[in-house]
Amino acid sequence: MKKMINSTHVEGLLYDHKLQRKVSGANSKHPGTEFISGELQVATNNAHTNIVPIHFTYVTATTAKGTENATYAILSDIIDGKLGTIMANGEDGADKVRVDSSIAVNDFYTDRNGEETLISAKRIENGFVHKTNKISEDEKQRSTFDTDILIVGVAHKDAVENDAGKITSPEKAVIDGRIFSYGGKILPVQFSAINPQAINYFEGLDASMKQPVFTHVKGQIISEQTVRQIVTESAFGAPDVREIPTNHKEYVITWAASETYDFGDEDVLTFDDLARMGAERETYLATVKTRNEEYKAARANAGGTSFTKPATASANTKKAPAAGEYNF
Repeated sequence: MKKMINSTHVEGLLYDHKLQRKVSGANSKHPGTEFISGELQVATNNAHTNIVPIHFTYVTATTAKGTENATYAILSDIIDGKLGTIMANGEDGADKVRVDSSIAVNDFYTDRNGEETLISAKRIENGFVHKTNKISEDEKQRSTFDTDILIVGVAHKDAVENDAGKITSPEKAVIDGRIFSYGGKILPVQFSAINPQAINYFEGLDASMKQPVFTHVKGQIISEQTVRQIVTESAFGAPDVREIPTNHKEYVITWAASETYDFGDEDVLTFDDLARMGAERETYLATVKTRNEEYKAARANAGGTSFTKPATASANTKKAPAAGEYNF
């Protein structure tokens, strides 16, 4: 199997952060270790409306090799206010940063209409943070992704208009795919193609779960936070003005390799590789589901409600696919 591409690049002004210092618990691999976790937010455009979050799970003061961890040092400076953010210090007082990381997936279960539903949300996770004095003049180059993707389906979506006839969402192709972490995990994602030529290209691949297409793509990370105003005229006096925050998050593909990978080649990627990684993911999701059930049960018990002990992770593992079916 080839070495998989999965990288992101984010640069701009520090917008805000939700970083915290913590200490690992008694059941962790290294009890009593101080680490930083949380979220860093970077404003990548000049209008400060494209706010890209980067999640950090476990950043320690030293690396696995025992050397000083530069990312821990800069995150610590952000917590201590040694680096300015737009929210705390205004545009002129905010520092410039660049973050090189990768796409990950935050898997969790939520209750919807009485049923447990798996949510697999894309997010930028961990990576290297650097203070910088210069950022790209091209705003579109300040929040980008570069990844290999196994395309298993493409859906066409027509443009959406509001009551006033304004297009609120353009025509697009939604690419359903699987990307890969550096640790060899398979991750489900959805990207978009908006350029008409890109839409035609991806829809023309006829990709499916049984006939996936493996290729290399690049694109832009959109994470827009804007405010929409609703103005209601009054019979007298000033009109009533309501402001509604809106969020638009999308990974838009802007480039694809002219030649796709040779899927099936042992040195590239095979169905056997996918089956192995798919089984590993199912085992992991069973653990996530069990933790969710235990958490809900504990909350119910704390409130005086009886509960049934949740099933073990192995009992939650899905049935293996039959021959000719694929679950990855």
